[in-house]
Amino acid sequence: MPMTATPTPDTAVLTTRALLLDMDGTLVNSDAVVERCWRRWAVRYGLDPDAVMSVVHGRQGYASMALLLPDRPMSENYAENARMLAEETADLDGVVPVPGAPAFLAALAALAAPYALVTSATRELAAARMGATGLALPRVRVTAEDVGASKPDPEGFLKGAAELGVPAAECVVFEDSAAGIAAGLAAGMRVVGVGPRAAEHGATVQVDDLTRVRVDPAADGALRLTLN
Repeated sequence: MPMTATPTPDTAVLTTRALLLDMDGTLVNSDAVVERCWRRWAVRYGLDPDAVMSVVHGRQGYASMALLLPDRPMSENYAENARMLAEETADLDGVVPVPGAPAFLAALAALAAPYALVTSATRELAAARMGATGLALPRVRVTAEDVGASKPDPEGFLKGAAELGVPAAECVVFEDSAAGIAAGLAAGMRVVGVGPRAAEHGATVQVDDLTRVRVDPAADGALRLTLN
């Protein structure tokens, strides 16, 4: 199922055997919720909300708290992270698909392409946000409960590749955050940066959103991604 992406001189083409997709900022725009929850949190601790927002995208909450409150015991970060996750799961106001996400996932499904969701969200939060946007959850999912380390650690992406049975070097990651891009590159994968947040973090290829991606079958069961 081809997707709209008009060729330009800046078009990039990647051939891959599997895709590993972040959720927040990549498939789902949940920025409104994240901003509300984390800015409240910043004020509670007397921190600069803008500085907090520069850290939290892509990471699990406890890992963000550990960076922002380095002297606090990790047990407190885990406990507060659980409360924050409940807040975020209950708040779906303003959660919408990233432009092009429905057609992108439909194209992957039509081609029976191997792909997985690799997110710092919990299973419950991922289901809530994907459901709120009408996006189908992939069969293979790696969520916060499945890893021992948050992005930028590559564990999640390596687990996703292993679940799909595809070598890391033959996978392409789609990510929006500095932590997520670093995790994908550390896993030895090529990374498509999605959206303005990704622009300065060294992704292999950068696109404004998923309307700029075309997915086609390639030889030997591979996929051809055209990006501009």
